[in-house]
Amino acid sequence: MTDYLKFYIDGKWVDPAEPKTLDVINPATEESIGKISLGSKKDVDKAVAAAKAAFPKYSTTTRQERIELLQSIMAVYQKRYPEIAAAITAEMGAPTKLSMQAQAAMGIAHFNTNLEILKTYEFEYDKGNTHIVREPVGVCAFITPWNWPINQIACKVAPALAVGCTMVLKPSEVAPINAILFAEVLHEAGVPAGVFNLVNGDGVGVGSPLSAHPDVDMVSFTGSTRAAVLVRKAAADTVKRVALELGGKSANIVLDDADFNKAIAGGVVGMMSNSGQSCNAPTRMLVPAKRQDEAIAIAKAAIATVKAGDPTAEGTTIGPVVSDVQYNKIQALIQKGIDEGATLVAGGVGRPDGLNKGYFVRPTVFANVSNDKTIAREEIFGPVLSILPYKDEEDAIRIANDTVYGLSGYVQSGNIDHARKVASRLRTGNVHLNGAGPDLNAPFGGYKQSGNGREWGEFGFEEFLEVKAVLGFNAA
Repeated sequence: MTDYLKFYIDGKWVDPAEPKTLDVINPATEESIGKISLGSKKDVDKAVAAAKAAFPKYSTTTRQERIELLQSIMAVYQKRYPEIAAAITAEMGAPTKLSMQAQAAMGIAHFNTNLEILKTYEFEYDKGNTHIVREPVGVCAFITPWNWPINQIACKVAPALAVGCTMVLKPSEVAPINAILFAEVLHEAGVPAGVFNLVNGDGVGVGSPLSAHPDVDMVSFTGSTRAAVLVRKAAADTVKRVALELGGKSANIVLDDADFNKAIAGGVVGMMSNSGQSCNAPTRMLVPAKRQDEAIAIAKAAIATVKAGDPTAEGTTIGPVVSDVQYNKIQALIQKGIDEGATLVAGGVGRPDGLNKGYFVRPTVFANVSNDKTIAREEIFGPVLSILPYKDEEDAIRIANDTVYGLSGYVQSGNIDHARKVASRLRTGNVHLNGAGPDLNAPFGGYKQSGNGREWGEFGFEEFLEVKAVLGFNAA
């Protein structure tokens, strides 16, 4: 067990202004794996001051200097890669294979993507007699979640560093150790003092003062819609830029001409990945009503292949959910699904057989779910799938769009033109056709209460740039 009681501010590891600690819990064992300090407004003020002081020099570094810095970060990250993956498994419960192949991998992937964009991006160009300049937005505050921790840190930090911003990071206090290792990577890679700062803490102690701070030019937040409202309100008085990547209740429309075995089984297994703790998970599977029994049979066979267990053990498909708070919320929603009359196809309340400790949830599938049911409306954030029958294609599109969220959507069809036609009518930031995976160069973000702004690729890169017009620049 290791304690991580210092914050990274102005290029140094420093003690918090006031001593207050929190245990980091391994969700598979329910035991502490270390302690962190919880910061306060005093720590935020110190970190923001360091970022503000570093901005004038860092924002004027050359493209080549920033290219070399990102390359250095990637080299050091690769050295620490197994350690970062192991931390993610220990603190948020991702199976070792998932941590190694996806969770930790996304960190290096975002840096590589932004490195390639930086090499050729056009920061200045002429438009008639006016010169257009794209400049770094300034001091950025990053508030990141626990479910894909390094992914969400890197997809903010990498573009911000690439364009010349300085920043303060508040990672989730539930899974903070990977962020501390990430700060060590940046330090060893030679990120100048004050450019990157890390303060651990909760939303009240650190998130709120960071969002409201008058010297922060932009807040980028990933998390719940409820918390996002508080962030936006805190940021409003200083009219700073706010980017929000929030929750989802994504529909997976299985059209009548799809390969049902492939589409249903793939949808079940894909939704269960990361214990269902992905904001873009396809949690509502829409199937033709006349074929719902067929879909149920395929889903029941597929769920049998999903094995919950020790995340470090060979053969484990999903680990625990992240905390007792999440576990209790998910259990209550599963019971709500039963109480509201949905058909329980597999799983249910309680832990999986053979597991008597840890925040393990039984992989659960409901059928005969109507879109007004609680389990079809609320983001469960656990391994719980709802199958919703639809009458016809128009009904499927209506159901898919009948949600306050709009992060992602999924369409399965045996005809790509058919899939494209349906995709064009979904009110979501992403649509995946026929099992298409993520694309790091594609924009990631949502409509409606799934947030605003975009991350990943060039769209994410440009979130950290202001646009200046210099008029008369080319006048004779």
